[in-house]
Amino acid sequence: MINLEGKRALVTGGSRGIGAAIAQALAEQGADVAIGYERSTDLAEAVVAKIEAAGRNGVAIQADSADPEAIRHLVETAVANLGGLDIVVNNAGIARGGPVEEMSVDDIDALLSINVRAAILLAKAAIPHLGEDARLIFIGSSLADRIVTTGVTVYSATKSAQIALARGLARELGPRGITVNLVQPGATDTDMNPAEGDQADELRAQTPLGRYGAPADVAAAVAFLASPAARQISGATLTVDGGLNA
Repeated sequence: MINLEGKRALVTGGSRGIGAAIAQALAEQGADVAIGYERSTDLAEAVVAKIEAAGRNGVAIQADSADPEAIRHLVETAVANLGGLDIVVNNAGIARGGPVEEMSVDDIDALLSINVRAAILLAKAAIPHLGEDARLIFIGSSLADRIVTTGVTVYSATKSAQIALARGLARELGPRGITVNLVQPGATDTDMNPAEGDQADELRAQTPLGRYGAPADVAAAVAFLASPAARQISGATLTVDGGLNA
């Protein structure tokens, strides 16, 4: 049963794509939702409007995930606006590609900063505010398990780090009744990876279901893991990729 009535959630990278879909899904199931965003104020406000249309409280908070102080401020502002936190979804991430020998140090550092360090720092900032039965959910990538194309080695390595992060935190926080899980989307139609992009046909051909996923498909998995129905699931990876990694 997915019922999030009275829960308070924070979703990073929540102004568009998968993050926006997650925020809306949590609100539709009864949660008040704060979203973090970097630049897209208009898009963030549109997501808040959808949260409020679902009858829940919504707030958009600007934060650069590359800035540790901004991450701390994001969490504290969400707590202040919502009155606490029960669900934290680390969705913010970036993708930069190319063969390792051709990638700049700046690109490598950016991937590590946003996809790895920011995820750790968000958890560090949020954990003191989480009570029993809280949920910490990371959004990774099916490319962490199986690299099905070229030019994604560094990106995949940063997403693989989230597997260890989720498992380790599940061990640390389990005694407090907090579950920690990872959702790994496959090819999903977003601005970052459009269904008509350069590699779209290649990815569709390798996917048993033969189609791109929608952000709502990932959001449904997150809503389940955030719900009472998933109370006994922790340290797990739920891959939503249409069978790409089968």
